[in-house]
Amino acid sequence: MSLLPFRVSKAKRFEQKVQPHMQSMYAFAYRLTGQRDDAEDLVQDVMVKLFPRLEELEEVEQLRPWLNRVLYRQFIDNTRKKGRQNEVSVSTLTDGADQDSFLDSFDAHTQDAFECITQEQLAGTLARVMERLSPDQRTLLLLHDADGWRQEDIAQVLNVPVGTIKSRLHRCRAKLRELLQKEVEPFGHRERVSD
Repeated sequence: MSLLPFRVSKAKRFEQKVQPHMQSMYAFAYRLTGQRDDAEDLVQDVMVKLFPRLEELEEVEQLRPWLNRVLYRQFIDNTRKKGRQNEVSVSTLTDGADQDSFLDSFDAHTQDAFECITQEQLAGTLARVMERLSPDQRTLLLLHDADGWRQEDIAQVLNVPVGTIKSRLHRCRAKLRELLQKEVEPFGHRERVSD
């Protein structure tokens, strides 16, 4: 008896088990990493680790939360290994040619130009502030507030009680509010210059 048919059948069983969950895993990975390539790498890392554990995978009753929990743990492991190497120099973000083409894209008589620029600034401010949150805080806020995950689902993925998720969400929102206030108004009441 050849080993080749066994490998094919094992690969087929693995594919049948995980394929229905790949899109949600990728969406979750993208939410965690914020980069398409990193999300794809994260999902691939998880698949490579899970393939030898097919028998364990087949015994899991609720596979989606289990897979998301494995994905989240892999993300945390990868983040710890990398440290915070995702820093980008300001010069790469502010290429003069890109700025000129962006500003030239608005007609001089367009009334929405100011509104578009303001929305871009607000989005940039929010993105900068979100980067200052810890990866756990950022992930929690994005999953719940942006993606609409239920607190119960997040608790199941993170393997913590729902009450813990509620208190963490409260602290994350308070921290986000504090950081936004500092970003939007860098000077406190005492530090303002009075007229």
